[in-house]
Amino acid sequence: MSENFNYISFGNRDYLDGDEIDLTMSRGRMFEYTPTDIEKRLEGVGSTAIDFLEKLPTFLCSEISKDLGFVSMLIKYGHIGQTQADRKEVSTRFKVVIDFGEVKFDSVEEAKELFGADGFQLYRTHWAVRSGDFRDILRKIAQAYPEFHGAIEQQLTPDETTVVAEPPVREKNIIGVADSVEIFLGLLHGLPVNTSMENFYRGHEDASFELTPSLLRKWPDGAWKYMPNEDRLCKELLIAHYDEFQGDQYCFDRLVRMQHYGLPTRLLDISGNPLMALFFACYCREDLMNSDGEVIIFRIEREKIKYYDSDTVSCLSNLSNLTNSQKSEINLGMELIQFNNEDVAHKLLHHIKSEKSYFEGRIQPDDLGSILCVKAKRTNSRIKSQSGAFLLFGHEAILPEVGTDGIEIARIGITNKKHILAQLDSININATTVYPSIDQTTVHLRDRYLQPQST
Repeated sequence: MSENFNYISFGNRDYLDGDEIDLTMSRGRMFEYTPTDIEKRLEGVGSTAIDFLEKLPTFLCSEISKDLGFVSMLIKYGHIGQTQADRKEVSTRFKVVIDFGEVKFDSVEEAKELFGADGFQLYRTHWAVRSGDFRDILRKIAQAYPEFHGAIEQQLTPDETTVVAEPPVREKNIIGVADSVEIFLGLLHGLPVNTSMENFYRGHEDASFELTPSLLRKWPDGAWKYMPNEDRLCKELLIAHYDEFQGDQYCFDRLVRMQHYGLPTRLLDISGNPLMALFFACYCREDLMNSDGEVIIFRIEREKIKYYDSDTVSCLSNLSNLTNSQKSEINLGMELIQFNNEDVAHKLLHHIKSEKSYFEGRIQPDDLGSILCVKAKRTNSRIKSQSGAFLLFGHEAILPEVGTDGIEIARIGITNKKHILAQLDSININATTVYPSIDQTTVHLRDRYLQPQST
């Protein structure tokens, strides 16, 4: 009995015509609203992931509609096969087992309950792997549409070939485990030298943490935490503290400042200093001190490394000014001229021109979906002390745990955190030097000179 099912949704109802339907989904829309643990196991869409997906029962649906005077969606039940994936898209063939046609609901809430979805998901073209038993969904449809009872009963009866499909294990390129600074540096020195690439690092105090910018993080069930409200987050902060951002020339500069103050953004902090990353992998709350940390090593092709004033960086940064519905109109598969004639391209161009009046209306759609390494202005003490840079995530961009085009990823597991922190402190890497603000310095000095309690 399967504990998961495919939920594939399209806004264009023409995509649901026929009994054998060839479907194509953007890689950026793959596994939205999928439980995060399953998503990470599938994100590479390799052969084992495809094998898992093709074993799952599948619902092919239209986005929910109120255009006919009632709440409804097209629903088909079946299976997929002949699935293939490339860098931009995933294609598959859907074979219909039961065509339910236009399914009516008393309310959007009823449709949400049927699939265990939230309201935003029902209006979104995407491919999710949902947790739950597909039979429960079929039973609920049978109650509303008795004419399908016989066909549904055949699907509710398991046969001898029924198996529980399990997603593949998560892939991580772990090159070793370090319990001291010496072993950590030895593992780094053991990496092959590649002069066409530059190395950056990031420390996680818990090895289970996701390699995802705060804006793009999800709840365990796969629903977005912040992403649909990106433009509102940025604008509300600008309204409340406009003076703080007056010196920022570019949208990217504003995102860096927002990130510094803790606002969820499409930036992921990385460092050019591996010992800083090691510090972050060890410096944590007491309850996490015995949990394994990790240092992630990014080996990035130099052509993927940009500076704060790059035109491509302006294009990606200004996505934060678009509403969620506007971003949903972006089609990265379009050709250059066609894309730049779209309304959403004109809106994005308007924001870009507000910081670069000379910018031509030639936004590269392929660039918008990329991940860039950006070296920022060292406008605050933390960026200076941490040799800071950022990964800037474009539209619907994903970073698989094993890396992507132009970005290789390796990991070092970290244990014995207290010992490593003591070693780092002996070479003046501590909270005072990493966080060079007076409040952090005060805390560090207080802890260092605390007298032991007399017995």
